[in-house]
Amino acid sequence: MEKTLLLMAAGRGSRYGKLKQFDGFGPTEEFLMEFSIYDAIKSGFNHIVMITQKDNVDFLRDYLSPRLPKHVKLDVVAQVLEDLPEGASFTGERPKPWGTAHAVWAARNVISNPFAVINADDYYGKSAFKYAGQFIENPDNRDAYGLMAYTLKDTLSQHGSVSRGVCQVEGNRLISVKERTKIEEKDGVIKDWDSGIGFTGNEAVSMNFWVCSPSLFQNIENDLKVFLKNEDNVKNSEIYLPFIIQEIIANDSAKVFVIPSDSKWFGVTYKSDKEIAVDELKGMTDNGEYPTPLWTNFK
Repeated sequence: MEKTLLLMAAGRGSRYGKLKQFDGFGPTEEFLMEFSIYDAIKSGFNHIVMITQKDNVDFLRDYLSPRLPKHVKLDVVAQVLEDLPEGASFTGERPKPWGTAHAVWAARNVISNPFAVINADDYYGKSAFKYAGQFIENPDNRDAYGLMAYTLKDTLSQHGSVSRGVCQVEGNRLISVKERTKIEEKDGVIKDWDSGIGFTGNEAVSMNFWVCSPSLFQNIENDLKVFLKNEDNVKNSEIYLPFIIQEIIANDSAKVFVIPSDSKWFGVTYKSDKEIAVDELKGMTDNGEYPTPLWTNFK
């Protein structure tokens, strides 16, 4: 069975200051995404799909190909502004891509089975990939979706506010994800400083680790067609993957389950977050959780 992991690596790194997905984090300068790929393969994933900027396609393919085990298929796909649904066109200028939903849609021609999707610049933990793989393998979930959930207080940054998708959950079903764009802990208080809404810190949040049915591609395409008819959207808006999932929930067109990740998460929103990430990866490597160099003797 083909088990696919899609990594979104087309970001511009505006707050980080550079292309953080290609920055060295591991003990021997491995990219952060390499640890996710490693964990996924250890959990039975055998197809890696990278979505990146057009200028980085050859670099990324050449970098990853010799590192991955021979049984793992690799596709590197460019997210480009001109890749639009039939009948839609774009001739203007934009400083950034169309968003995470469009990034996923860019992989529609290389994925035909249920798949997991993550950010390339986050660390998600071994258990998360184990549970995602089990979800994909379960035939009852063929048309269902899953969200790997993390705990809000464990996903904050010491160096500034963060954007988090705060989940409403009933039982094991996802009801909604509300994007809060300026969450930060100040003087022991966790709050979205834009809306004024406070949090305990124990809320389930989405870190953009989803397990998806291939039906997602058609949902994205339908929304893209509507999105592109709005001139304001075309100028500077983006279409995000959680918005598409929310529509799926609202339309009751598929079940979306919440899967506790039981994993540590860390990311690099700000350049000052890098030191924490480097220390975390070094600690796990020193404890024997990862070899160094990472791909040593990986067959």
